Amino acid sequence: MHFAVVVGEHWGMDTPSRTRYPSDISDDEWAFVAPYLTLMREDAPQRQHPLCELFNGLRFIARTGLQWRFMPHDLPPWEAVSQQTRRWLAADVFGTLLADLRVLIRLGRDRGPQPTAVILDSRTLQSTPESGARASWDGAKKRTGSKVHLAVDTLGQLLALHVTPARDQDRAQVSELAAAVQAATGETVTLAWVDGADTGDEPREAAAGHGIALTVVTLPEVRRGFVLLPRRWVVERSFGWMSRFRRLARDHERLAEVLEGFHLIAFTMRMLKQAQPVVGLL
Repeated sequence: MHFAVVVGEHWGMDTPSRTRYPSDISDDEWAFVAPYLTLMREDAPQRQHPLCELFNGLRFIARTGLQWRFMPHDLPPWEAVSQQTRRWLAADVFGTLLADLRVLIRLGRDRGPQPTAVILDSRTLQSTPESGARASWDGAKKRTGSKVHLAVDTLGQLLALHVTPARDQDRAQVSELAAAVQAATGETVTLAWVDGADTGDEPREAAAGHGIALTVVTLPEVRRGFVLLPRRWVVERSFGWMSRFRRLARDHERLAEVLEGFHLIAFTMRMLKQAQPVVGLL
């Protein structure tokens, strides 16, 4: 069952009715996520728009890739959605939400609540004029853009990420990712699979300093066509999940933390659906 088409009746507020968008959150999903997003009371006098509709506006932008000023008129004004999004990001509500969703998904797959192994990788997003000085040349990918460094568990669920100029080497980011992974899991991770960009003493020692052993997974010397790499295909699938969110098709953000934030938002949207079978049993 989805939340009421007449949004105002659902929230007891004077809000015009509208037709649902495919990106709208369902009733069951909203019941789970609302406590994380409520930074002040829903009936606070300064609130002009239902919190659920502000979140739906953010989901619409993340999924469709539209500019803020092209927000449909039957959703809250783009200024309100943008401001609320920045408040959510500043409060790290999506990081907290993702941590709990990851545990639920893992328990639903008969895994331990925290992983012991992760996969590290990066992708380069093509720059736009908004990228500014962060845009730089990635010699390996032959494009100008920003690089998103990602750490996921063996189910492909997000553990840590950060954004750098595309010229920055993957091996230089291992220490930061490893530290973030251990902080997110309570230092349960002992193994990380990486690609050939993370070979050498520097990344190995950086990971070892956080109690993680690196295992490099490389392409076979002789191959024909597409080759599915053991273990590393999981993080590539996660990048594929993100490519379905058009806001993440290119680097449209002026600030690196906003680009990181939209990745958190996209993972939240996907992981909410994956966690619903487990949430329904609680």
